[in-house]
Amino acid sequence: MKKISVNIGDTLSRQVEEILPDRRGLESLMKKRKIRLYLGVDPTGANLHLGHAVVLRKLRQFQELGHEVILLLGTFTGLIGDPSGRDKTREPLSLAQIHKNMAAYKKQAGKILDLSKTKVKRNGDWLSKLKPEEFLKIVSCFTASQLLERDMFQKRMKKGEEVWVNELLYPLLQGYDSVAMDVDLEVGGTDQMFNMLIGRRLQKLYNDKEKYVLTTPLLLGLDGRKMSKSYGNTVNILDSAQEMHGKLMSLRDELIPHYFELCCEVSPQEIEGLSPRDAKERLAKEIVTLFHGKVLAEKVAGEFNQVFREKKNPSRIPEMQITRTSLTLAELVLETGFASSKSEARRLIEQKGIRIDKRVEDNPNSLVQPKKGMVIQAGKRRFVKIA
Repeated sequence: MKKISVNIGDTLSRQVEEILPDRRGLESLMKKRKIRLYLGVDPTGANLHLGHAVVLRKLRQFQELGHEVILLLGTFTGLIGDPSGRDKTREPLSLAQIHKNMAAYKKQAGKILDLSKTKVKRNGDWLSKLKPEEFLKIVSCFTASQLLERDMFQKRMKKGEEVWVNELLYPLLQGYDSVAMDVDLEVGGTDQMFNMLIGRRLQKLYNDKEKYVLTTPLLLGLDGRKMSKSYGNTVNILDSAQEMHGKLMSLRDELIPHYFELCCEVSPQEIEGLSPRDAKERLAKEIVTLFHGKVLAEKVAGEFNQVFREKKNPSRIPEMQITRTSLTLAELVLETGFASSKSEARRLIEQKGIRIDKRVEDNPNSLVQPKKGMVIQAGKRRFVKIA
């Protein structure tokens, strides 16, 4: 990502939900000296999405102002699993999974952060070395009732569901990261507030030092629910330019201002009066430009209009060979990779999601004779041409 123009006022107000204990104190500290701040992420999956990008972009703003930024990878806390926002216990990951995801996270974060100015740390370097007496000192700083007051735990207990001890210990271990790195500020989404406040208290008790907490709003998924891979409503940082643009064009209209506010630097005045479609086109182009550059963003926007407005095929379509001279439509859809099973292929066909040379085909059992140049389309964005 190219260098961005920032100032303290915008950094502490735009795309910010809350600053504790107060904004003025943090602003005053930033004017006096370079501060040390961090974002902690547990490598629980291989992909980061635009929701993660919101807080990463906030870190980048602090970088541009000359402050010391730490990207902390939860190599130890990831073994436990953060209970934040979870109605059920999170499945723990193996160390091998964590290290694999960690490499992917660092690469993706580098699309937003200037890694040459970023200190990448791992909390396993200190948490795995805690002696029993040191661990007891941490847990003695809080009562069980304080840890159980979290909304998610209260909901579980009302349902008669379990709250595990490792989940209670998670915020204490994450909080100790602030002590180990002796930070001035922690940045995270609003769902991390409880964990970050634990770290604030520990920093005060251990180092007699104020730690500020800055939260960014949570970005909703394309369908208005929480952005989550399980809902299939994410825009991933590693999505291709075409996929990223197509997903954003499917965004619900009422979420357009929300995405402009959290994902790019376009002022409300610039999109005032635009139709929802034109606003989404502007939004998609802005976001694709951030991750893929202006040239590719304009190219995929043109391709999208060619396919959806002018009802033409994309200029570049993946090609594949089909050796069979005759097969059912369901078998063809399976062969192209548009479905992973025959039952899924049948559903896609019966829902009128398959076109051959622009004509809808809805009979899974109809025979198809593949020929060179035939274009098979699944849904709105997937195409394949017979070579």
